[in-house]
Amino acid sequence: MKKKKAVAALAVLTLALTGCAGAPKTSEGPSLAKDDLLVTTPEAVGELDLATWNLPFGEPASLDPIKAFNYPENTVVANLCEGLMQLQPDYSITPNLAEKVDSPDASTYVYTLRQGVTFWDGQPMTTEDVLFSLGRQLDPNEGSYWAGGIVDNIASIDQTGDWEVTVKLKAPDATFNSYMVTPVGTVVQKAHREAAGESYGTPAGLVMCTGPFSVGAWNEGQSISLQRNSSYWNEDKAAKTAQVDINFIVDSAAIANALSTGAIDGSYDVPLGALSTLQNSTEGTLNLGRSLQLVAIIGTGNGAFADPAVRKALMMATDREAIANTVFEGTAQASRSLVPNNGWAYGASEFESGRENLAPTGVDIEGAREVLKEATVDLTQPIKIVYPSERTYYADIISEISNGAAAIGLKVEPEGIPSAQFGAFFSDPKARQGHDAFVTNNYMDVPDPLDFLRTIMGTGGSQNYNEYSSPEVDDLLAEAAAATDEDERAALVNEIQDIAMTDLPWIPIADPSVRLFLNKRITGVPASFVYLYYPWAADLGAAAE
Repeated sequence: MKKKKAVAALAVLTLALTGCAGAPKTSEGPSLAKDDLLVTTPEAVGELDLATWNLPFGEPASLDPIKAFNYPENTVVANLCEGLMQLQPDYSITPNLAEKVDSPDASTYVYTLRQGVTFWDGQPMTTEDVLFSLGRQLDPNEGSYWAGGIVDNIASIDQTGDWEVTVKLKAPDATFNSYMVTPVGTVVQKAHREAAGESYGTPAGLVMCTGPFSVGAWNEGQSISLQRNSSYWNEDKAAKTAQVDINFIVDSAAIANALSTGAIDGSYDVPLGALSTLQNSTEGTLNLGRSLQLVAIIGTGNGAFADPAVRKALMMATDREAIANTVFEGTAQASRSLVPNNGWAYGASEFESGRENLAPTGVDIEGAREVLKEATVDLTQPIKIVYPSERTYYADIISEISNGAAAIGLKVEPEGIPSAQFGAFFSDPKARQGHDAFVTNNYMDVPDPLDFLRTIMGTGGSQNYNEYSSPEVDDLLAEAAAATDEDERAALVNEIQDIAMTDLPWIPIADPSVRLFLNKRITGVPASFVYLYYPWAADLGAAAE
């Protein structure tokens, strides 16, 4: 089992614990449109001495970038440590600690490093620091949570000039550079890492990075205080707030109260259970942003759900618009694809065209009945979909699926299990045995449909939980990965997407938006799903009065 797959379970389970149900059960009209979603919030007009934030998923387990593979860790580390490249709020990718990248082919990436960058302690970032940081991903003793997948494809990392590092891959992969915005491409100070030993990334050892904030204090179980880096190398992106205190409140009602009373200034990932309170708050505004998230039903390869005709019929019979409008209280879009809407940083015209060619999200009972005639499995047994029992909004989703199933002669039943047990579904094949399907609230690591579909549909992919395998798909994935022309790559990915929406290894249900609450006194942070890798707190500042 790849380490990444096991850690991905934690990220997905954290999403599963977002909040409780409580949405109204009636809805009319289409769900949220992509044009309704924000990329960023109005630019700050001034600086602040202090702002308070919240992490609704709880306290980070570590600040070591290679252990940052979950919402709490990434949301904090993004403000501390930086990558060779940087993801922008509009999902474009720009040079950062590398001032440029050259790629003579899809197997070679040459990074010219930026000179004049310093760590918080004033020491310069060196080529040795970069080599060390990238090399940590390949060192099993370091235990990177990003090992596997993109990292497994690295053949070598070498210094090829005074300020130049070259990465060579085992097989062509045009998505590689996009991962330089993630902890895979993050640079830490070698000397500090080696001196800290086992305490590295903990409240005792912390980290040493180059970002716009450093760690002021870590009060375990309560908060982390970020202090503005007054010597930040990128003066144009210096933090607008001197101190940002990040709290770890996880209870939905407590979050709603803290935000609505002004005790906390802002939060990403506002729980569903807090929406009704915050939508009516006079203290601030609930903003909905472009996202890379997807709620889906994953097959295990067992029971009637193992038949693609059954999966397709269920999708056609399910009112995805109703789920987006009721369970998510209008803060999600009905899913049309396994690729979240607008989940790309290149090939926009190709991807938008490919998406328009997919079947619409409306309910089609007669069409579903026709598709179901192609099934070759026993349809008399109920299809049981597993979800974490503490989170009843998943039961609401499955209930809507069950309504559609009943209309075409199938029986779908929710199967709630404890969250601790549910997490094993993402890491242990034995846990999935005897179950038909399970829920996921997933997200794309980077805004590249090729990379996301590869994890789901590639033979041995890190999120291929039902052992889906297609030589045609594997060939298309390899061809797309080798394509350096972005429109050509997007066209190939559209072919894979078409197959995905026929074979449906996952049934896409909804694309949740970013739910961002901001007190009326603050503004500036991005609203898009960029805050896991972008220094969002540096943009936070005073709002116009």
